[in-house]
Amino acid sequence: MMKRGLRLLSTGKLNCSAPLIYRRQHSSSASLNGGVSASAVDFVADDMVLGDQLGTTLGPKMVTGQNLLQPGVVVYDGVCHLCHNGVKWVIKADKDRKIKFCCLQSKAAEPYMSVCDLDRDDVRRRFLFVEGPGLYHQGSTAALRVLAHLPFPYSALSYLTILPVPLRDAVYDHVAKKRYKWFGKSDDCLVLREQDLLDRFIDREELLERSRSVL
Repeated sequence: MMKRGLRLLSTGKLNCSAPLIYRRQHSSSASLNGGVSASAVDFVADDMVLGDQLGTTLGPKMVTGQNLLQPGVVVYDGVCHLCHNGVKWVIKADKDRKIKFCCLQSKAAEPYMSVCDLDRDDVRRRFLFVEGPGLYHQGSTAALRVLAHLPFPYSALSYLTILPVPLRDAVYDHVAKKRYKWFGKSDDCLVLREQDLLDRFIDREELLERSRSVL
């Protein structure tokens, strides 16, 4: 899979009060051996600020009501039972609360997909992990990069990035295509049934509002 990335152009320490400037750039798969290490993408700030310069760089599609994008965000298919169970497992394992989540079906997911030049069908096929400023992954690489941010021994599994990307993604894509048939699909985001998990979701307020409107 040809990986598409965004590379941070600003230099020095990340300052949340100033806009960050990005440009589009192709990148190879991240790995702990020869690619981007966990330390190389340190979550040094709670937010990435998308200022006017970013909107100019990426065009009108970045004109949204949401100015802040957070690092360490997983955008996933919220109606998929397999995906939801995976999210629950990560939340339980992520003792340091490094990873945040957003349902693909939420409006809050749109700026994350837009800045990565992806649409909902792209993310429905392969979930999205916005790891940090200027860096995102999909599919099997996204799963392994999420594992890299979990405590040991789970983080050790991220070394599976040494396996060829086509092989890893072939397995991922096969399961993804069959996941509704094998594991089931809900009519709405499954996290609404387990609202105690919502404090880890960046679309929490949107999901709660949706829940109230149904009632």
